[in-house]
Amino acid sequence: MSAAVTENAELIELELEGMTCASCATRIERKLNALEGASATVNFASEQAYVHFDPAQLQVDDLVAAVKSAGYDARARNPEQAHERGLSGSRDGVRLAAAAMLGLPLLLVAMISPFQFAGWEWFALALSTPVVFWAGWPFHRAAARNLRHSGATMDTLVSLGTLSAWGWSAAVVGLGLDAPSYFEAAAAITALVLLGRFLEARAKRRSGDAIRSLLELSAKEATVLREREEVRIPARELRVGDLVVVRPGEKIATDGLVEDGSSAIDQSFLTGEAVPVEVATGDVVAGGAINSYGRLLVRATRVGSDTALAQIARLVEEAQAGKAPVQRLVDRISVVFVPLVIAISATTLALWLLAGASAATAFTAAVAVLVIACPCALGLATPAALMAGLGRGAQLGVLIRGPEVLERTRRITTIVLDKTGTVTEGRMSVARVVTVTGASEPELIRLVGAAEAPSEHPIARALVDYARAREKSLPEVERFGSEAGLGVEALVEGRAVLVGRPAFLREHGLTLSDELEARVGELEAEGMTVAAAGWNGEVRGLVSLRDATKPSSGVAIRLFERLGLEPLLLSGDNERTVRSVARELGIERARSGVLPGEKAAVIRELQAAGEVVAMVGDGINDAPALAQADLGLALGSGTDIAVEAGDVTLTSTDLRAVADAVSLARRTLRTIKSNLFWAFAYNVAAIPIAAAGLLNPIIAAAAMSASSLLVVGNSLRLRRFGSLRLETSPRSER
Repeated sequence: MSAAVTENAELIELELEGMTCASCATRIERKLNALEGASATVNFASEQAYVHFDPAQLQVDDLVAAVKSAGYDARARNPEQAHERGLSGSRDGVRLAAAAMLGLPLLLVAMISPFQFAGWEWFALALSTPVVFWAGWPFHRAAARNLRHSGATMDTLVSLGTLSAWGWSAAVVGLGLDAPSYFEAAAAITALVLLGRFLEARAKRRSGDAIRSLLELSAKEATVLREREEVRIPARELRVGDLVVVRPGEKIATDGLVEDGSSAIDQSFLTGEAVPVEVATGDVVAGGAINSYGRLLVRATRVGSDTALAQIARLVEEAQAGKAPVQRLVDRISVVFVPLVIAISATTLALWLLAGASAATAFTAAVAVLVIACPCALGLATPAALMAGLGRGAQLGVLIRGPEVLERTRRITTIVLDKTGTVTEGRMSVARVVTVTGASEPELIRLVGAAEAPSEHPIARALVDYARAREKSLPEVERFGSEAGLGVEALVEGRAVLVGRPAFLREHGLTLSDELEARVGELEAEGMTVAAAGWNGEVRGLVSLRDATKPSSGVAIRLFERLGLEPLLLSGDNERTVRSVARELGIERARSGVLPGEKAAVIRELQAAGEVVAMVGDGINDAPALAQADLGLALGSGTDIAVEAGDVTLTSTDLRAVADAVSLARRTLRTIKSNLFWAFAYNVAAIPIAAAGLLNPIIAAAAMSASSLLVVGNSLRLRRFGSLRLETSPRSER
């Protein structure tokens, strides 16, 4: 690994060509990381390198040159052509077709006696030569290129195997030796490996379909207002500040703010929720959402790579580029695997000959070892699962930041839930107003609204909205002060107004009467939050507010329990209100009176007690707690998805999406482990069988290709992962 990359490092994605197995990816990664000022990760499945580099020390040309020095080709990725790479190069369908057309008659004449005729061996030589040398040319070229750089890869094994089989057979025919020929084996191995690579490339492409389909959702054209005239332009030409006209049935071309009109928009591609969302003037909308019925005029706020859709694609691609801890072991093994296989093949040949076997028998076993051991499946095990699993997550509105997060989801025992905005709607509304004898309710509401006007707290917003709905105007505040999570103090019309928790007023010398204390208890027992208000040394009344629980929260709690997660409700609200909400949702553990700055301390306390903690919050006020937790899950809004504090970002505010995230992460991790198990088991079992002479080289080639397809096929099952939000009887994913 190179020296630490500076804070000014830039990220570039390189498209790679010529990789055929895990050892290729490892070699490129080591070359790039050897550069001073570079840190790289190479993804074999997507054939890309993600490089953070210091522009003061390196240029893009230096990175490309490093890849080429390893024997491969590279170019900087073109965003306009992203995700559009074809199946060319070493997977050339024309070579595969030629190998199949020439190989089939060759197999028939070589393996079925009635088809054989005098001199058929020369016919076999003629058919196999173009298959081995032309159709198989990509293998030989790559093997020679790697040899020049003192490397060996899967291509080395295939090239050695096919050339050895063809060379032996040509010597037998040319010299008239009394020994079997293996032209059909050389041709069949070439054709089967080409077929395997072709199918593998198609399967790998399918594993990245989720991101491609997301990007394809963006509008290609947009209608903008220019000097009051509607002009149709390509969406890529949009600029921040443009006014975009969106008619019913059209896609919103970019992220923006509704300046005029109202409608319902379908943004299920971001949130995973099929129910359209009502929007009106002042609401934020995301590019790619479909407008249902009304005409909207949208002011562009983010365009191009800054849109929510582009951010999602970038986050998922970066996560797919990461490596699970177990993959590091695979990388180390791949460096020595191919040379080890060549040594085993040579040893097999020597041992058979020493044992007195014929040269044909020894040769057959040695070639089978070379062909069966190709480590493609090992290289695909982790990245194929990550591409499929994380891509499916993006479709469901679940953005997992990297493979290391997957392991943590398996160990979680406790899930901590912030109350406001997480299990509740997050929109406080005034429920009741209680005044003391002699106090005026309109005056109480007017002064409370004025005192809270400078505050941005959700309770303050609810009080101000309630006051403004009843008063034409609110008086100006002459002095304002607040204590986070407790209350505010303001000078309004010459009166020192206090609004906040009853305890806050007590601390400032204002005592609630026994009657008001009783009313506070009654309201809190009903699950309400109570704000007391007073001025000039006397308490004047109470305002109770309610934040209704989300309809989905109760179902989400049951899903957590099915996943083996014990929920704990955490809130700064009073104990009776928090207990009421917990009781409504069926949560047994709850902590109340926890101020925003204290949430991280609660997480540390749980961790010290031996619990592995996941924290669910909004990613803003809860950022310290999300960072402290073993697993941080940040709820977003669909259009604001770059929440840095969380390990997992959810574009939906539906708490059931958290269950989706945990379940999908665990299933992806299980898929990676099962892929690696079968890939390792395949090689461990197959090499001894081949060395024992029990495996025909043709069968070995078919088995080698099948192992790669098995790994990719197993990974593709993640694309069918069903959202737990749609299940009424969630199953355990522990």
